Amino acid sequence: MISPSGASLSPLGQRLKELLRAERVIGDLRHYFGIGVPPGGMSFTGSRFEHLAGGGDRPEVADRITAEDLVAVQTLSVTVPAPVALDILEGRLGARLSGLLQAIPRDMDMVEAAVSDLAPGSPAARAWELLEGQSDVGWVIAGKLLARKRPRLLPVYDKVVRCALGRPRPSFWLALHAALRENDAALHRQLLELRRVAGVPETVSVLRVCDVVVWMGHRAEGHACPR
Repeated sequence: MISPSGASLSPLGQRLKELLRAERVIGDLRHYFGIGVPPGGMSFTGSRFEHLAGGGDRPEVADRITAEDLVAVQTLSVTVPAPVALDILEGRLGARLSGLLQAIPRDMDMVEAAVSDLAPGSPAARAWELLEGQSDVGWVIAGKLLARKRPRLLPVYDKVVRCALGRPRPSFWLALHAALRENDAALHRQLLELRRVAGVPETVSVLRVCDVVVWMGHRAEGHACPR
């Protein structure tokens, strides 16, 4: 149940509220996504993460990881090891992941999800565990691949975000889910408003808006966290 208006915020909710209120947020979003950049100007490569080849969650490819998805995660400064990439594209690993992806909702924002959609044992958690356990993949790459496939439901969580937000318990997914639903989904609505004011396309999910705000703000503060 969504927390009633006026209820106290969780530690993660309070931290995100502080970050989203920073004066630099709108400018950071516009800079990251190249909004208002003059011709020939540069945006961040991560601005293509959602949109490369039409997105990873478009219906015809939503339930399988494609070569375009593997390139998309490179825009966030990670690379899937070649043996794992080939197994995803041509082998048993790809078939197993496809089976799990079929059970993960595609047209659902995290704020709308049930705890059971994100909890240990869910198809999403099992897909993350399967990827994370592959040689030289780990938690960062696993999370970015799944965020590409389900951008509205599953967030990017990497070393910069962890440096900024810590390691909430019982998991980042569940802690963020709870924070988004607190106080009648106030945080979710604030992220929607930031997206609108910054002029970021609606095809960029609320979760990615949150990720970019956290990453850009933490980076600007001079923290030397790897992406």
